[in-house]
Amino acid sequence: MRVMILGAAGQIGKMVTDDLLAQTNYDLILYGRNVTTRLADRAGERVTLVDGMFEEVDKIKEKLTDVEAVFLSFVAGDQLMKSLVQVLEDAGVKRFIATNIPDIYQEMTGKFTQWYHENTGLVWDSKYRKAADIVEASKLDYIILRITWLYNQEGNTRVHITKKGEPFVEAQVTRQAVAQTVIDLLTGKFNYHRESLGLGEPDTEYSKPSFF
Repeated sequence: MRVMILGAAGQIGKMVTDDLLAQTNYDLILYGRNVTTRLADRAGERVTLVDGMFEEVDKIKEKLTDVEAVFLSFVAGDQLMKSLVQVLEDAGVKRFIATNIPDIYQEMTGKFTQWYHENTGLVWDSKYRKAADIVEASKLDYIILRITWLYNQEGNTRVHITKKGEPFVEAQVTRQAVAQTVIDLLTGKFNYHRESLGLGEPDTEYSKPSFF
């Protein structure tokens, strides 16, 4: 299986890369700004590095030959998402996993809601909601990951997954948990298809993230 990671030099992108190399035999195309320099230590027989910006969709399209899955480790707005979805559909990519933010469906409830709104605004009428609508209207075997406030904790991959239409209450989740969720989706351990999933850490129904 060949997987392209868009935004591969970010924290989650690097974690997903390392986890895929360790846990699977997949070949990877790592795409992003200056990745040939920033990710030079990941180069190898199973890894291809491609320098590029998200907006260079023609360059992305050139590298999609035999790619079965794409992970977008970047929260894109609707204009970029429209172009990207079209390219993926034209290239025959089967699986698309895209990150997004909570409350695009007004699903946020509980103690965390006030702090979240104060720090993000009302996101259900934003370019991120419109981007989600574009993905959901596509022909792709998509997963949208609505990820709450992020932090790092090595070894903590605890995750509570909610579906679209279910309440979202968690204030935080680790990048390690998000990365492992992406791996489990790509390997089929998690059997979700054409779903928008909320990712939070269990038992973090706080009024704000613990690290603030």
